[in-house]
Amino acid sequence: MEDGVLKEGFLVKRGHIVHNWKVRWFILRQNTLLYYKLEGGRRVAPPKGRILLDGCTITCPCLDYENRPLLIKLKTRTSTEYFLEACSREERDAWAFEITGAIHAGQPGKVQQLHILKNSFKLPPHISLHRIVDKMHDSSSGIRPSPNMEQGSTYKKTFLGSSLVDWLISSSFAASRLEAVTLASVLMEENFLRPVGVRSMGAIRSGDLSEQFLDDSTALYTFAESYKKKPSPKEEISLSTVELSGLVVKQGFLSKQGHKRKNWKVRRFVLRRDPAFLHYYDPAKEENRPVGGFSLRGSLVSALEDNGVPTGVKGNVQGNLFKVITKDDIHYYIQASSKAERAEWIEAIKKLT
Repeated sequence: MEDGVLKEGFLVKRGHIVHNWKVRWFILRQNTLLYYKLEGGRRVAPPKGRILLDGCTITCPCLDYENRPLLIKLKTRTSTEYFLEACSREERDAWAFEITGAIHAGQPGKVQQLHILKNSFKLPPHISLHRIVDKMHDSSSGIRPSPNMEQGSTYKKTFLGSSLVDWLISSSFAASRLEAVTLASVLMEENFLRPVGVRSMGAIRSGDLSEQFLDDSTALYTFAESYKKKPSPKEEISLSTVELSGLVVKQGFLSKQGHKRKNWKVRRFVLRRDPAFLHYYDPAKEENRPVGGFSLRGSLVSALEDNGVPTGVKGNVQGNLFKVITKDDIHYYIQASSKAERAEWIEAIKKLT
């Protein structure tokens, strides 16, 4: 990382004039968030734009876009709004933490507060569980249950554990993720919510109230009165359904060389096991469906040399490259943002080949 850089990496940004979504490379400094366009795997100087953080307010989680649950919203002193999307809840929260610290850099007291984690939580007496549940059912501002899959089974009218935590915070029922998790556990204990599927059912066996509800994008929950489980008949399971039923073990933004035009584009990669697949998504699109993917069984993965342009790579793209060769001898050329990130991806993929 360059001197003075607090954090850098890919985020998906909403355009100001045309509200389309494009991947940009962001660099966070003490009082400015810069973003760059990428061409051929490299950032193009000068920066495409900059966000002055002095006087900014940050909203995280931001629920303005139903199909983009991993948003951060920044509102500048001049009321300009920026919507930034991360590739995972962990990455979104890491960006939010660093940006909040940069915003309050001149206020040591607030920076210190960011590092204080509350180890206990008691439900405030003025909060009514019935009021929370009523608001959860609100058609315009509540939780929107939808069909979700886990290990080949379809569960109707369910929602993700992490989505409920986001909603509790954005609705001001909890001040932190720890408080929201504990509050969700209370809602389960009082039979307002029910866990659905293997992940969430396993957590309720924990003795600690704060660990019974999972702040997780793979744990499913539903309203108690609408509990329904519908296993998908084997004959109706499409190949894509089987591919996407595995447990997510790693995800992140990487650059990938196209097969036909050989141009480089940033994609959100998701690595799953049981079954082992690597899928990639177009972050500019609203729907959460992969634009490509392949089985890792019998695949080979290796780092490419960093000196010069490796064989098979088109354009002047160099550094942090690796290649995956499938059992059908299809070659995928991928670029990480650092040597460390490349090593992490190669190690994770090798475990599943």
